[in-house]
Amino acid sequence: MELNLAEILAAIEAAIPDRECVVFRNRRLSWRPVGDRTRQVANLLAQHGLTGRDRGDAAGWESTQDHVALYLHNGNEYLESMIGSFRARCAPVNINYRYRSGELRYVLNDSRSRAIVYHASFGATLAEVVDDLPELELIICVDDGSGVEPIAGALRYEEALAAADPLASIGRLSPDDLYVCYTGGTTGMPKGVLWRQADFLVAALGVRRRDGSDHASLDELVDLARGGSLRALPAPPLMHGAAHWNAISAWISGGTVIIQSQTERFDPADIWSTIDRESATSLLIVGDAFARPLLDEWDRAAATGTPYSAVTLRHVLSGGAILTPTSKQALLNRLPGITIVDVLGSSESGRQGVSQLRSVSRDPVIENSAADHRFVPSETSRLVSEDRSRVLSITETDVGWLAQSGRVPLGYLGDRAKTESTFPVIDGERLAIAGDRARYDDQQITLLGRDSVTINTGGEKVFAEEVEVALSSHPAVFDVVVCGRPNDQWGEEIVAVVALRAGRVVGDAELRAHCRSTLADFKSPRVIVRVPVVQRSPSGKADYAWARTMSTSSASDS
Repeated sequence: MELNLAEILAAIEAAIPDRECVVFRNRRLSWRPVGDRTRQVANLLAQHGLTGRDRGDAAGWESTQDHVALYLHNGNEYLESMIGSFRARCAPVNINYRYRSGELRYVLNDSRSRAIVYHASFGATLAEVVDDLPELELIICVDDGSGVEPIAGALRYEEALAAADPLASIGRLSPDDLYVCYTGGTTGMPKGVLWRQADFLVAALGVRRRDGSDHASLDELVDLARGGSLRALPAPPLMHGAAHWNAISAWISGGTVIIQSQTERFDPADIWSTIDRESATSLLIVGDAFARPLLDEWDRAAATGTPYSAVTLRHVLSGGAILTPTSKQALLNRLPGITIVDVLGSSESGRQGVSQLRSVSRDPVIENSAADHRFVPSETSRLVSEDRSRVLSITETDVGWLAQSGRVPLGYLGDRAKTESTFPVIDGERLAIAGDRARYDDQQITLLGRDSVTINTGGEKVFAEEVEVALSSHPAVFDVVVCGRPNDQWGEEIVAVVALRAGRVVGDAELRAHCRSTLADFKSPRVIVRVPVVQRSPSGKADYAWARTMSTSSASDS
């Protein structure tokens, strides 16, 4: 059955109107008020002429819908604006709120956004570029308590919603309506991935039966939602795909989305406090960048006699970055009985595999090498040969390209060449190849890393992520990013940009020896740069451009 996201949520709302839907600070909104607010957003957009049309024979890189940019911190307004856009047959566009004016200008023009919903504190940056956005017609300002007035011509969010009719009919929705996710990747300019909603729901959110088959009817989904009890806390910014995927998945299961109080920066104490206060049952993080500060805060609170309980927490999920075995073990030791779910996937592929660990005691359960990162592949996962000419069998151990078959995106917005390169037809299947390298290992997939950050040293390929995993398992290392820099003899040399734990001291020789205990000698970093803090994106992903800058401007051989 082909599904539309807004139609699913409307049917669930009708079935459980009084169940809690969103919790954010002092706001506790049940499904019916949230549904009303999304319909008000939809009608506000419709009143200003924003809508969509059927795809017809549109090419995969073409959008047939008006785009609504979401330039917001986390909050109920983000999710309301997202679903309200879908209800209006518009496509919401996620905007990285750390962009400077040039980056913001590029994405808003590249996406041809006709409307933008923004938090007041971002007004100064938006004002710098608004005159350079010929297609932008509607500006809506959300009060964030900053005291900053809306920019010229902007509507106030709450006033605009109050004036919009929550009961007016928008018209027919379609499974072909688009979901758009802008991804910066590790190199190049941000690009918009276009999905049919029907494909996105299955491939990215896993909206299917346990046996992998499609649901037979919308009623079947609604019946499942009636029994839902999930209380999900997506900790990363909602402008990051993994976070709003987690939130929407929770809603489709009939659950509640919980948003932490501190949304402008990552605050581990606030996360744990919110979990305890709101009885969260699942927590989404992004790799060690989130896990390690959370673990440190857990230990600090326990040591000072004010421990957190997290007694309701059942699942810790990680997506978008590696969660190392060291951090997995530490989480299991402190939270016995939880299940850790590592999700393998990308904006271009959806979910491609999972790795699950569960402990019922405080005994160690992880024995894999620190460099291992294995996933059980989904039925639609593929590995493609180095030259992209064929699909590898599960018995072959060559390093290949991780690919996804079946329901994959239509393409990249406005870019035919990248669409045809990333979504080729191989062995009769249209595949999505996002750029990750991997190999089969005992019928599982071992993820090696993104090709764009592969280091070529002395004729050998080294994946930055495997060196990061190895180094991060040293007890003195708090965070690390690995990159390559030019070397006259080797072509490139491996540089590790390392932040140590407070009060810890460790020499370069010891770090290299620790790395060589799990990896080949040539993968050990030739240069180690010490920094107070490793810079990452708000989503927790490594900032490799920053690391390369640090490697060339601050590195010194030991």
